[in-house]
Amino acid sequence: MIEVYADGAYNAGLDQGGWGVVILENSQKRVFSGMGKKTTNNRMELTAALEAILHTQQGSEVVVYTDSQYLFGSMTKGWQRRVNRDLWDRLDEAVSERKVRWELMRGDTKNPFHKEAHNLATNLASRGETLQPVPLADEKRGLEVRMVDVSEKPLTEREAVAKGLVVMKPETISLMREGKMAKGDVLATAQVAGIMAAKQTSQIIPMCHPLMLDEVKVEFNFPQNGVEITARVKCTGKTGVEMEALTAVAVAALTIYDMCKAVDRGMKIEGIRLVRKSGGKSGTVVLE
Repeated sequence: MIEVYADGAYNAGLDQGGWGVVILENSQKRVFSGMGKKTTNNRMELTAALEAILHTQQGSEVVVYTDSQYLFGSMTKGWQRRVNRDLWDRLDEAVSERKVRWELMRGDTKNPFHKEAHNLATNLASRGETLQPVPLADEKRGLEVRMVDVSEKPLTEREAVAKGLVVMKPETISLMREGKMAKGDVLATAQVAGIMAAKQTSQIIPMCHPLMLDEVKVEFNFPQNGVEITARVKCTGKTGVEMEALTAVAVAALTIYDMCKAVDRGMKIEGIRLVRKSGGKSGTVVLE
């Protein structure tokens, strides 16, 4: 069972909000947070729950702890949803792919994980309220990383195409295409691996946003020197799917390498690259 602690906050003076999430899984803790402009407290509570659930694998058992009566009542008691339909729709879809149980916590709970999620949310909601001191040039500064805020971007249809090549001997190609590898059907396994990898990109690449993908295709061509992998990924969202396409190609290539290495130690994975993207502010970009 995966435990999720989610909380949202809103700062009326700055008209901005924050959300925080703490996930406990297999004795390991993961923490996520983000900000939103021109938002509401309820939207931040919904966003926290959505981001938390999207950071768990499909089919997993999840218990979500929240102090939001609005969220808890809507998910367990059938309360009406007059606003925030975009978030409700995405939350319903994410929940439908997992076994989710909801638990309501008191706002003054002493639970350390819920307090951590609460502090993340409130701190981000208040960011910018006071000026931060500028460090001196010779002061040591820690490494800061962050997930880019895409809350104000519009939803657009996005697509990315990536390619890569696994270089191998002609004899290896023949064995693979004839289904004679000891580990089984190489191409079918690589295809499934690539699709699964695209869906899990945000759990592999730290600063990628979790996305609800509309379509993932992994296809193969056979030049004389190996197997060419092409991945096409589509979604309707606020950020692109380039990393999902690239991840799909990389994992499909690694799967092919793993299943064929016993007969061809000289294989090489080469040329993983983005060849096309569309959607978003930059529009369509064709690289090949």
